[in-house]
Amino acid sequence: MPEEIDFARRLAAFRAAMAQGGNLDGMWVTNPTNMFYLSGFSGGTAGLLVTQENAVVVTDSRYTEQARLEAAGYRVEQHGTPVFATVKSLVDEFRVGRLGFEKQHITYQAFEEMSAALAPVELVPTQGIVEELRAVKDPQEIARIERAVALADEGFTYILSFIKPGVSERDINVELEFYLRRRGATAMSFPSIVASGPRGALPHGEPTDRQVQSGEFITLDFGVLVDRYCSDMTRTVAVGKISEEQKKVYETVLAAQLAGIAAVAAGKVGRDVDAIARDVIARAGYGQYFGHGLGHGVGLNVHDAGPRLSPTEQKTLPVGAVVTVEPGIYIPGWGGVRIEDVVVVEATQARVLTHSPKELIQL
Repeated sequence: MPEEIDFARRLAAFRAAMAQGGNLDGMWVTNPTNMFYLSGFSGGTAGLLVTQENAVVVTDSRYTEQARLEAAGYRVEQHGTPVFATVKSLVDEFRVGRLGFEKQHITYQAFEEMSAALAPVELVPTQGIVEELRAVKDPQEIARIERAVALADEGFTYILSFIKPGVSERDINVELEFYLRRRGATAMSFPSIVASGPRGALPHGEPTDRQVQSGEFITLDFGVLVDRYCSDMTRTVAVGKISEEQKKVYETVLAAQLAGIAAVAAGKVGRDVDAIARDVIARAGYGQYFGHGLGHGVGLNVHDAGPRLSPTEQKTLPVGAVVTVEPGIYIPGWGGVRIEDVVVVEATQARVLTHSPKELIQL
């Protein structure tokens, strides 16, 4: 059974952030991931109306019973058409004068409808209030992520015996995903990447009918959902005998990845960690072939809330953040290498959750 998550604690923290960040009387939450984080409700069409004294799931008849089962401590209100007529009655009941909304998750049409229906309530656009809370994972979340990472590790070990010359990228992908689903994955956390030979130069190369050949790399980037939390890992393996240049590229990426992990600790700035790993690749002469950031948050989403590891990230890493460390080299027409682990940010170091081997594997 998955660990119990303290949704009451999350709601209290959200109320404190809501009062501090925007002096809001209430908040209308519509991002499905944020709704689950705050309430446990995992249904579809809905919104949360939260004030300092009240918390309501507003949904339609398809989800009212589910909301009552999942969102303990929340009142459940079934809305009619239009939805904002119901929200209006609630904001009047709760005497809301300033209502925040998630500006990244409201369409302009919805905003117009909301403005007309809720007047004279002042609508206040907000960004990142729930996401800031989600950036720091609690122990229950980290335990779920660990299980997702462990299952991905298991899948990597399994698929190594399946990879050989003549097998297509698509067949490798199907075999891997079928195995992971049989072993307990709810779903893949994103469309898996399987890129062999010159297609390894595509960081997001989706599997094709191309057959793996001896003397080339194949990159596998995949993750699974377990108890609603994601994993994300990448390994690049060699098929048959490879060249000295290929070995040099692999060892360069591995050195960069290890340097990046060693640089992760609470209080470090995201761009500074990125720079340490990036410098390893640049000094080896491959700087122009590493175009993406070093890492991203992982949690309820595979690209989750929280500081990133990238050349532009100015936020510091908090204790309890979970991030990837994934440098790569991608040379057009030649191929590529990426190595990725999931790590937990601790006070003085990173705790690596991914345990698959990183030394060069030659099948």
